[in-house]
Amino acid sequence: MRIRHTLAPALALAVTAALAAAVPATAAPAAPKTPQAGCPQLSQSLTWYGTNRDKLQRTIDERGVCSHPELAHGNGHGQRPVAAFDWDNTITKNDVTDATLVWSLNHDKILRPAHWRDTSKWLTPAADRALTEACGTDVPVGAPLNTSTNTACADEIFAIRDEAKTADGAAAFEGTWNHRRTVPQYAWIPQLFAGHTVAELSSYAAAARKHVLAAPIGSKDKVGSHTVPGYVRYYDQQRDLVRTLQRAGFDVYIVSAGSEPVTEVWSKGIGVDRKHTIAIRSVLDKQGRITYENEGCGGVGDNKGEAIPYIDGKRCWVNQDIFGVKGPKAWQQQDFTHRIALGGGDADTDVTFVGDATGAHLVLNRNKNEVMCRAYDNADGRWVVNPMFIEPLPRKSGAYPCSTAAYNKPEGGFGPVRRADGSVVSDQQDRVYGG
Repeated sequence: MRIRHTLAPALALAVTAALAAAVPATAAPAAPKTPQAGCPQLSQSLTWYGTNRDKLQRTIDERGVCSHPELAHGNGHGQRPVAAFDWDNTITKNDVTDATLVWSLNHDKILRPAHWRDTSKWLTPAADRALTEACGTDVPVGAPLNTSTNTACADEIFAIRDEAKTADGAAAFEGTWNHRRTVPQYAWIPQLFAGHTVAELSSYAAAARKHVLAAPIGSKDKVGSHTVPGYVRYYDQQRDLVRTLQRAGFDVYIVSAGSEPVTEVWSKGIGVDRKHTIAIRSVLDKQGRITYENEGCGGVGDNKGEAIPYIDGKRCWVNQDIFGVKGPKAWQQQDFTHRIALGGGDADTDVTFVGDATGAHLVLNRNKNEVMCRAYDNADGRWVVNPMFIEPLPRKSGAYPCSTAAYNKPEGGFGPVRRADGSVVSDQQDRVYGG
């Protein structure tokens, strides 16, 4: 396991004291300061919604070299502030894990398992039968399935990943899992690549990356009988934000619920190296091949998908891999000195770690209930909501059901979203959206 230690006690304590003395927890951020020499600035040529650029710049100035000039000297002794971002639909438009799966299905890169039920501990008998019937048993175990020509096989695999259902609508997963620590169809993607080496999976991700970056915006691909988004783009605003944070002395991390080798291929395109890229990390066998297990977090050892970087799992991996918090404590919100300064995401899977940020919580609006309830409630005055930069969604019709059914319960199902003091967030109207 790669442990990334980036403690920030001295800087964080100084900022904590300043905030405690000057800014109530619920106060709106102060007006932005006039840029000073040594304060890296976000590009003025890239469009942000409303005053969002100023809000993000304020955090960069508060926590970076503008207010802490010692960071400019490459201080590597635990003083650097941390920013962390989700990847899919946060840094890029469209999902790079799905793009890799689609490319792999269209190029016969999925190896036939001995039994489909081995790929996930939650796979239903109906899904096992559907996959076995569609993909057949003629291909030897461990050999590539002919998914580029076998439409039924590609359809079953993609439907289970996309909707957690078989092609005929039967539930693909069943059983018990903590719904704030994992979701079976996310964990299933690395498991589908069992038998491959990390280098092989990385090469598939690189080939898919080349394909979707070259495709025009709005283009579609076919996989089996499905039509899916056929392009991916890095958001220019997010690339600029990451680079500005790095120039300002921040350690910038990616925290994704995708497969780590896939995410690493993409993250280097914005200057984030593999040491700063966290995603589902598969356990390798003695030959260096991907297995059906992944590394765990917060006292959960190697497992078959019970704990991945998903909702509360993202907090756990941030605490464990960035701040060095060990054992079950990694599932808990940490003190100010052991939390990220800026977090960014787009979906409920990001709500916990983005909410842990002490400076700014950036959310790209994809109409996901729990994260948008938190964002629009704006309890600490530091939530920053922006429409997607490419093909933004129109205004959501009706209110987000914050008071009744937006919180993802650990046992499954939904309940009210509550603030730290236990009070219930009222239903919220969509206020930041595309044209």
